[in-house]
Amino acid sequence: MHKLIWTTVFALSVAAGPTSAADDVFLGQGMMVGEVTTDSALIQTRLTVSDHLDGDGDLAGAGGVALVEYADNPAFDNATESKTATTTADHDFIARWQVDGLRPGTKYHYRIRFGITSPSQIGPTGTFHTLAGQTSDAMVRFVVGSCMNYCKFMYGKPAKASGPITATDEDKQLGYRSFAAMPSFAPEFFVGTGDIVYYDNPVRNAKSRSQMRKCWHEQFRFPRMIDFLAQTPAYWSKDDHDFRFDDADRRDRQRNPSPSKGIRIFREQMPIVAQADETTATYRTHRISRHLQLWFTEGRDYRSLNEMEDGPEKTLWGTEQREWLMRTLAESDATWKILVTPTPMVGPDDKRKTDNHTNLGGFRHEADAFFQWIQQNQISGFLTICGDRHWQYHSIHPSGIEEFACGALNDENSRRGVSPGAKNGTDPQGLIRQPFTYDEPSGGFLAIEADKHLKIQFVNDHGEVLHSVIKQAKEPKPVVGFTKIPR
Repeated sequence: MHKLIWTTVFALSVAAGPTSAADDVFLGQGMMVGEVTTDSALIQTRLTVSDHLDGDGDLAGAGGVALVEYADNPAFDNATESKTATTTADHDFIARWQVDGLRPGTKYHYRIRFGITSPSQIGPTGTFHTLAGQTSDAMVRFVVGSCMNYCKFMYGKPAKASGPITATDEDKQLGYRSFAAMPSFAPEFFVGTGDIVYYDNPVRNAKSRSQMRKCWHEQFRFPRMIDFLAQTPAYWSKDDHDFRFDDADRRDRQRNPSPSKGIRIFREQMPIVAQADETTATYRTHRISRHLQLWFTEGRDYRSLNEMEDGPEKTLWGTEQREWLMRTLAESDATWKILVTPTPMVGPDDKRKTDNHTNLGGFRHEADAFFQWIQQNQISGFLTICGDRHWQYHSIHPSGIEEFACGALNDENSRRGVSPGAKNGTDPQGLIRQPFTYDEPSGGFLAIEADKHLKIQFVNDHGEVLHSVIKQAKEPKPVVGFTKIPR
């Protein structure tokens, strides 16, 4: 009920502005906050000509002006006001502000003021918490999701839905059920591990810039997503489908969209870096609390070609990113060191692929060498969380490193997984242990709680907990320097 009320308030607050045709402008995709730190955040919105899709299934942008107000109280007493941004077609009518000088561990309220010629309309109020930082012992709660396939959700079998087709007419108006279920876990933030949109599907293939942008417009106009993201900041990564197409690498002549276009559009649409920043790397780490640090890797921009023979020279991460990852892991004293990777490192996965770190003939050498490095350097509390695979699982590599896959966000994009020992998989000898995978395909997400203990819950898209894992911290061993990754 709360969500339906909020959506109604959203519509009314926008409509309460000037009604003349010259001043009709909307926040048709709501607003969102990204890359929250202890003292900063990115706040984003997009001005639109309507609050619903047009006859072409798009949500056209609107030229106008906007600013953001934020304060540590809902009355906006002593609020801070950003500079006014002008929305233009060059940036798909998106306005993004970098907000600095915030206080750690603080709840902030924010709202967008906007209009065609002056910021005379006031949008709804959203909230976000800044990170408490490495001195805080407080419990941290967050949720992780991936692989939200719009075409399968909306069209089912014609879009080659792989899982149960359960989206109702109401769901197709409101959006994915997972976003309605997530708030019950009281997350401080959301992690989107890639495949946020799908450019490739039998229903349609997005190749041009306008077609690619349309995928983002149709996805982020859903009321359930608008409601959730207005109140929950997020950290985003891209994978293959929101880069180019299934298992895409950087071969420029492979097919459209081109690698450079895929990189640019993702940076344009997602609040990961400052607007128009084309140079800052999208791999990064955030120290969330005393007990938790997260790493987000970039799996598409620096990789070797998939068809290259696997070996010491083949890399999914690129040398610079890999060395950064090892250095920052070795420097961390967090109890839990979680690598959020768009693609799996443990699996098992399908034998036919050469796209990721689990695949035979893919990037297995780099993964095995990295896991060996983790052991040699006694990196305590390390585990991986991955997207990409459309089924939920908890797997344990022969080295002891654990991986938790969040699965697909919606039922229609889910599938049965590949088991250890399967002949059609990447672990035909059955060396991987798998304490959990679901019995029936389902959309869903991971809900995680972290303090000196770590609780990871596998949740379906109705909010039902399917399985839980509770991990106890081990006494970390001091690391004095660290070795290079084995070659």
